[in-house]
Amino acid sequence: MFSCTNCDAQYPKWAGRCTECGKWGTVGEEGSEGRRAVGAKGSTNAKAAKVEKLADAAKATDPGRIATGDAEIDRVLGGGIVRGSLVLLSGEPGIGKSTLVAQIAGTIPSLYISGEESAGQMAGRFSRLGLDASNVNFLDALPIETIIATIDKEKPVLAIVDSVQTLSSSELDSAAGTPAMVRYATSLLLELAKRTNIPVLLIGQVTKDGSIAGPKTLEHLVDVVVSLEGNPVHAYRILRAAKNRFGATDEVGVFEMTAGGMKAVENPSARFLEERRNVPGSVIAATVEGTRVFLVEVQALVEKASYGTPTRRASGFDQNRLQMLCAILSKHAGLKLGESDVYVNVIGGLELREPAADLAVCAAIVSAAKNTMSEAPTVFVGEVGLGGEVRSVVQIERRVSEAKRMGIDRACTPKTIKTVKDL
Repeated sequence: MFSCTNCDAQYPKWAGRCTECGKWGTVGEEGSEGRRAVGAKGSTNAKAAKVEKLADAAKATDPGRIATGDAEIDRVLGGGIVRGSLVLLSGEPGIGKSTLVAQIAGTIPSLYISGEESAGQMAGRFSRLGLDASNVNFLDALPIETIIATIDKEKPVLAIVDSVQTLSSSELDSAAGTPAMVRYATSLLLELAKRTNIPVLLIGQVTKDGSIAGPKTLEHLVDVVVSLEGNPVHAYRILRAAKNRFGATDEVGVFEMTAGGMKAVENPSARFLEERRNVPGSVIAATVEGTRVFLVEVQALVEKASYGTPTRRASGFDQNRLQMLCAILSKHAGLKLGESDVYVNVIGGLELREPAADLAVCAAIVSAAKNTMSEAPTVFVGEVGLGGEVRSVVQIERRVSEAKRMGIDRACTPKTIKTVKDL
């Protein structure tokens, strides 16, 4: 097989130009150094390795965890950073990845390897955030072989690499950021973490569609994958674990971006609803993020269409699902939306991804279209089917309990409403 050193595309025969990335002279033969001869039975001269009983390994000392100093981060990681683990943090540009990592470095003695900022810029960041930089050592993004040797010599409590796409190599003939280079550097860092028991925190860039840049094997190699989500124009951020070999992936942390860095939000429901007014088109939805229940405000605006084709726009909600819900309301609830523009917005920059938010969106649209509102604050929970029926969702009791904790005594659930006609 032949593969491209720039994009890792494979070909059955040699070609002068890679048809995937368009680069010339990057296609070479895999394993061109040759292979050793294999015997008739497929055996080689390799010696058998020593095996270990799993029961004996379970009795070994737990490597332990390192507290980051932030309860929300420790919650997502399952109690802290496991020694000898490789953690990948990803997120959109400007979402706050470097700020969050700087706050961790200000608590744990760290070696900060940065290919995007100089030592002076990093010192300025720590000064703006009011962090203690006395226990942080800085290193430029040198070739990965030099970085590995430096970490092995310095033996910091935590090694931070910002970002993995800026790493280069003196051994591999590949540019920084290419799939082959990213995979090679990550493999060396993983071997270092397991051998020295030093945890490594990687920052990964994302592509325009939101996925982590580089090969998918990058996510398979690391032990933990956490992502920082949110809208950069809003103040709130959600830290979510997509993969965790040492804990659960159903925990989320809520932060607020301030001038002093990322501040944990202890009561997200109260923060999301503190400026809500009881007006037509405004309802309350209860959404589950991991093991936590959040109460968020959903707003809708229904206005006569200025053009022949009505507009359907959503912020924080799937636009295709909004079009489906509008069709259900027109068909089964008698709400004529064929000549009206419909806009839906989720306050706070959150993303409502679960079907349990369907009923809240429908209630907001009906309220805006009829210019009516509930006399008392009401929480709406339920999935809406194509037949106009309201279906049950998971953890209804926990959603209702969160509403009661916030002083809301009324809830519209599949137990109290059966179809969208009742709206």
